[in-house]
Amino acid sequence: MNTTTVNDTAGHHDEHGAPPGIMRWLTSTNHKDIGSLYLWFSLFMFFFAGALAMLIRAELFQPGLQLFQPGVFNQLTTMHGLIMIFGAIMPALVGFANWQLPLMIGASDMAFPRLNNWSFWLLPAAGILLIATFFVPGGAIAGGWTMYPPLFMQGGIAYDMSIMAIHILGISSIMGAINIIVTILNMRAPGMGLMKMPLFVWTWLITAFLLVAVMPVLACAITMLLTDRNFGTHFFDAAAGGDAVMYQHIFWFFGHPEVYIMILPAFGIVSTIIPAFARKPLFGYVSMVYAVASIAFLSFIVWAHHMFTTGMPVAGQLFFMYTTMLIAIPTGVKVFNWVATLWRGSITFETPMLFSLAFVFLFAIGGFSGMVLALVPVDIQLQDTYYVVAHFHYVLFSGSAMAIMGGVYYWLPKWTGHMYNEKLGKLHFWLTAIAFNITFFPMHFLGLAGMPRRIPDYALQFAEFNMISSLGGFLLGASQLLFLYIVIKCVRGGTPAGNRPWDGADTLEWTQTSPPPYHSFVTPPLVK
Repeated sequence: MNTTTVNDTAGHHDEHGAPPGIMRWLTSTNHKDIGSLYLWFSLFMFFFAGALAMLIRAELFQPGLQLFQPGVFNQLTTMHGLIMIFGAIMPALVGFANWQLPLMIGASDMAFPRLNNWSFWLLPAAGILLIATFFVPGGAIAGGWTMYPPLFMQGGIAYDMSIMAIHILGISSIMGAINIIVTILNMRAPGMGLMKMPLFVWTWLITAFLLVAVMPVLACAITMLLTDRNFGTHFFDAAAGGDAVMYQHIFWFFGHPEVYIMILPAFGIVSTIIPAFARKPLFGYVSMVYAVASIAFLSFIVWAHHMFTTGMPVAGQLFFMYTTMLIAIPTGVKVFNWVATLWRGSITFETPMLFSLAFVFLFAIGGFSGMVLALVPVDIQLQDTYYVVAHFHYVLFSGSAMAIMGGVYYWLPKWTGHMYNEKLGKLHFWLTAIAFNITFFPMHFLGLAGMPRRIPDYALQFAEFNMISSLGGFLLGASQLLFLYIVIKCVRGGTPAGNRPWDGADTLEWTQTSPPPYHSFVTPPLVK
């Protein structure tokens, strides 16, 4: 990490050196300020969606209806998914991009600072619109975060509000992605070719292209839903000649690349942290770049593996099964390269490294369960069971969320000029890792035994595993309060980070990586 600017990254100052007031900060076009806004917004939405998850696990603690009727329970599961994906994970990753990309490529700011400001302020508007659906007649949407018709055609005004909120979120994502693409392609420092960029920059460049490609597809799908609901069209109404399965094809053509939009920047974060704390160059830089590009390309041709039970022809099932399994190859390349980077490294286990190592191990488990679900005969049995819930939480929580936490710990000293409490950080890691596995690992067994997802009640045979999952979920939620305390305490002040907060790991990151990332065009690398 470039720690030469630690002390001047604690906040943007005006031309007279005065710290900005709150209104100046809120209206700022400085990439650091906007990155901070993204991260704070993401943290708020993370806790809001996490509170919904706690209510879900409280209901599922025992068989029977304890707290909520089925309709309200489905509102909780739907809004938990929508807010976690569009309100927590994606804004957090964009926050990292805003903070780090200009610093990593030697740019003074993002290419379009005012567009950057606007793309953020669309998020609170959309977030308020989503949360407000809980308070309108009929309550929030209960049709699942995928918004499948015909179920989605039956709700009240909350469904239209949610469609508008997702439109706004999509506009924000497209503007942010265009800004990132232009910044990376046009504003790199002299001497920094594409194959000299840090891998985090590469992952965001490819992710931004994914966003520009697929967000309009989602916009089309939900616009057709909106017109079906309000303007008499029949795109998805089978009785009038429409096709509800067509919606699934359109949605998942967006939805599967969206999974990689949430995981590729996490790959970039982990690929920055592991070499720093292994004190070795990242193994196989070029193969990592091609692996990311391969994953992005393949993500466009596997969408219908979400739809094996819709009656598609056997030839279609085989195609999507084989292409899904093909994604394991570039993903395996990345895991191999991370392990090879660790091999014989001078490793230390600070909090960011612990989160990154947990990411590699737990994300691999999510990948293995994904390979299980890629097999058509197996998927037909496990479709819409808790096995699927376990799979995507191993990908998105132990993948995206834990990488985000590791990135926050890694870059907090740079962002604030203060060092967080390392002992509390490690405590947060162990609580999170243990509680996560207690919560989600039993769900594999529940799914294999046939427990369907999105139900508030269940057979007595599933009671013990659900109780274990709920206890783990409560511990997982409580442990994130410790994360909030650590972050706020670090932001408010503490031990100065100094120029070498990682005892030399930061220096090695930019002087001993091959190909050398940012600032190595000024300082020759130690290892050619």
